[in-house]
Amino acid sequence: MSETLVTVVGNVATRPEFRKTPTGVPVARFRLATTARRWDRERGGWSDGHTSFYTVWAWRSLGEHVVASVGVGEPLLVQGRLRVREEERDGQRWISADIDAVAAGHDLTRGTSAFRRVALPRPELTVPQPAPESRESVSADPAVALSG
Repeated sequence: MSETLVTVVGNVATRPEFRKTPTGVPVARFRLATTARRWDRERGGWSDGHTSFYTVWAWRSLGEHVVASVGVGEPLLVQGRLRVREEERDGQRWISADIDAVAAGHDLTRGTSAFRRVALPRPELTVPQPAPESRESVSADPAVALSG
């Protein structure tokens, strides 16, 4: 079965909340608001249309990075799998749209951003450190210590 991938451009509407599932998988959740804008020929300017809200779920490292990087009101692009759900609560029918994000980033058409790569630990590249020497074997004179 095909999945629906969408890219949504909008503003962060709620502070990203971070938690871990019972199995320890990190996840962040926040709301993204997007408002259609159209040129109004009669007024000679832009007018705002309807605002749509999406609940965005960012899993694992994406969730950790979203929480560390994103704040309320910031312009964001989110790409992910769209899930539309219908449910009934208290006799009322509700429709909600969720996005399981695969990527997220600031909208650079509306500002600047500074990217910082997160260094991941790679055990195969770890250099073993020599055992610390006792205080008696280390000379106070740096020249003697370096000459061996």
